Amino acid sequence: MEGEFYIATEREKMDTPFIHKYLSENSYWAKGRTMELVLKSMENSLCFGVFNKNDQQVAFARLVTDYVVFAWLMDVFVDSEYASQGIGKMLVRHIVQLPELRNVNGIGLRTNDAHGFYEKFGFEKISEPQTWMLRKNK
Repeated sequence: MEGEFYIATEREKMDTPFIHKYLSENSYWAKGRTMELVLKSMENSLCFGVFNKNDQQVAFARLVTDYVVFAWLMDVFVDSEYASQGIGKMLVRHIVQLPELRNVNGIGLRTNDAHGFYEKFGFEKISEPQTWMLRKNK
């Protein structure tokens, strides 16, 4: 895999139709999300794309942070054609090791089915869930 894939953060490099299609059709967490909402979410996030040697995007993730207290990792996915090649590991490792996040108190995320995957990068289930609250608008 070394040298076959690279990570980019330039927003103009992101393949928004690819990202929108995956999120709105294939993800369990963003089904039906419109292109307009995908674009707005990307505009307000630090975006990461994984690209193959032909510059085709094969994975995506985005992070929202204040670079001091907290960061939230979301919309992490790898195209099914490229699954099980270590691309997701490469992407998440890159994000959690960013020097800009070194002093952040914590990085959060939500997952229904990938707890074991994220635990490899130091993520833990919340030990005191009763201290967390969420206000849902929908």
